Amino acid sequence: QLQLVESGGGLVQPGGSLRLSCAASGYMPRPYPIGWFRQAPGKEREGVACISAGTTVYAESVKGRFTISRDNAKNTVYLQMNNLKPEDTGVYLCAIDLTGIPTAQPKCVAVEYNGWGQGTQVTVSS
Repeated sequence: QLQLVESGGGLVQPGGSLRLSCAASGYMPRPYPIGWFRQAPGKEREGVACISAGTTVYAESVKGRFTISRDNAKNTVYLQMNNLKPEDTGVYLCAIDLTGIPTAQPKCVAVEYNGWGQGTQVTVSS
């Protein structure tokens, strides 16, 4: 059974950087689409960045600041977050779309994803 474990969250000042990791344990025969989502209090879960075998999709609010990448040999997806802003605060969850097509552009919408990690808290505050 595939499990996702996030790490790398924390408290950072505005303008700072963090690198999140999402490690998938278990058998993953194909590079299924994996996404990073964030949940802020009182807000809907938002797709931040998603990646398939070779295509990435970003929310407009993070373009130019966040970079998603994957290491298939390690079954790990990363989210490099630079120039962080207070509005980036939230619980960051990674998720996998086990019915997605690895070669297609990923759909960065929460309802499309069927396996979720527990999340890691990111707080951007001075």
